[in-house]
Amino acid sequence: MDDDPMDSIFHEKQEGSLCAQHCLNSLLQGQYFSAVDLADIAQQLDEAERERMAEGDVTSQEYQQFLQQPSSNMDDSGYFSVQVISGALKIWGLEIMPFASRDAIGATVSPEKERCFICNYKDHWLTIRKLGQQWFNLNSLLSGPELISDTYLSMFLAQLKNEGKTLL
Repeated sequence: MDDDPMDSIFHEKQEGSLCAQHCLNSLLQGQYFSAVDLADIAQQLDEAERERMAEGDVTSQEYQQFLQQPSSNMDDSGYFSVQVISGALKIWGLEIMPFASRDAIGATVSPEKERCFICNYKDHWLTIRKLGQQWFNLNSLLSGPELISDTYLSMFLAQLKNEGKTLL
């Protein structure tokens, strides 16, 4: 029997617009979040936003317009915001940091020393993750994990950034 080590890597394939769910589960290497879990986090964020807005004048036109707006944390297609991803990771004691921030300067200089990257491009979330000593592109649009060498990692991240992807 030929055991392929790639088979042991958790990788969810794209289903609907649930790329945030697939991104998180690939990052965590297991089925830890469902669409319902993420929708619950989005609703908690929406409620917190409503409470903050209500601290002002609840009779103001601005507040009334805010109440009429759809959620900025999720939509009917299954897309979830970066705030939802951040909230989900906080459950695990993890936090995200924008790649371009001053706090992430080490990641831009030596990305191979990091453990993972979350990327967003045109409303699609994907994970780049180090497993053992190897880097993998765990994009749910791929048929399976894609091995990325340390050398290629820097070029790959630069390409993603140049293409307008948000890196965390």
